[in-house]
This record gives sequence, C-alpha cells and structure tokens, in this order.
Amino acid sequence: MTDETNEEHRKRMVRINEIKDRQLASATKEKGLVIVHTGAGKGKSTAAFGMAIRALGQGMKVGIVQFIKGAIPTGEAEFIKQISATGMPIEMHTMGEGFTWKTQDRERDIATAMKGWEQAVQLMRDPSFDLIVLDELNIATKYDYVPASVVVDELLAKRPMLHVAVTGRNASPELIEIADLVSEMKVIKHPYAHGIQPQRGVEF
Repeated sequence: MTDETNEEHRKRMVRINEIKDRQLASATKEKGLVIVHTGAGKGKSTAAFGMAIRALGQGMKVGIVQFIKGAIPTGEAEFIKQISATGMPIEMHTMGEGFTWKTQDRERDIATAMKGWEQAVQLMRDPSFDLIVLDELNIATKYDYVPASVVVDELLAKRPMLHVAVTGRNASPELIEIADLVSEMKVIKHPYAHGIQPQRGVEF
C-alpha cells in the first residue's frame, strides 16, 4: 500500500489517460502488420495462436503453417481440426518432421522446410486470408533451410492489409528490420531446469 490518496490517484490516471488519448489520435495509419515473436523464452507460438483466436473472433480468416513441428500430435492442431470442421475460417498445415537434431539429415530438412514455405506463400497470396501465422519459421531461416532473404522479399511484397506473424527463436536481423512489431520472450524460470518433462496442454 502507498500513501497516495484517491484524489492523487485520480489526477495521475487523468494524466495517463490524456497521454494515451494523444497517442491513439496520432495513430492514423492502417496496415497489415508483420509481427515477430522471438527469444529463448516460452510463449512465442502460444501468443501467435492466441492472436489467431482473436482474429477469428473478429470474423477474419486465418491460415497457419507450422515449420519444424509435426513429429508429435499437438493440442493446437487437434483444436483447429475440430473448429474448422464447424465452418470456422481457419486452415492449419503442419509441415515439419520434428526438430532438426532428430532428423539429422540436412537435405531432408531443407526439402521439408521449402515445402512448408511453398504452402506459406500460397496462403499469403490468397486474398481470402487476413492473418497468416508462420510458426517456427525463424528456426528454418536460422539453419538456412529457407533463406531469410526469400522470406523478407515475400513479406515486403504481401498485400497491404495482410497480417503475418512469424515465430521462433533467433529471428534474422533482416526480418526484425522490416517487422512492424517484434516481441522477445525471455527465460526467467523454466521447468526443464528442474527436471520436469513437457506437460500435455502446456507444451503440446
């Protein structure tokens, strides 16, 4: 508890509100955003899937391409399968075969990633979509399975009102440079450090 009185609090909130109102009034442009979730912490894909749910709630059409992931069934894939069957405007394509240290075959990893990228390009160029999530694409560009320059060129050429969210640690500097919004997830504590295995419904 602080010694701030209710009147002092009210005056401070009035000032903050005025600042927020000025910021909002100055934001007059509308455009499709390039959004990047990166960093070593958990939550990058989770945040992107939350954005997909938000977009669906606004009546928008969502496309998702998962790179790298695909070796195990996930809760998000099952959920999207269920809601898409009801007519919700969402498509999900899981194109990966698991983490690269599992496959141990660079040529195969490149072929798989490029197949995923081709699917991503197809969705991004389809004018019916409003939001595209490219989950773990940053991993594919880090290992040069998909050249970062190719990704950047496609994003720069996208439709003006298309939103694209790219997830994965180690986002390329080129992608960060062109992005409108970049968030970095930071590790403070992680259950792996305490010998706790991935938990159903939390990790997958």
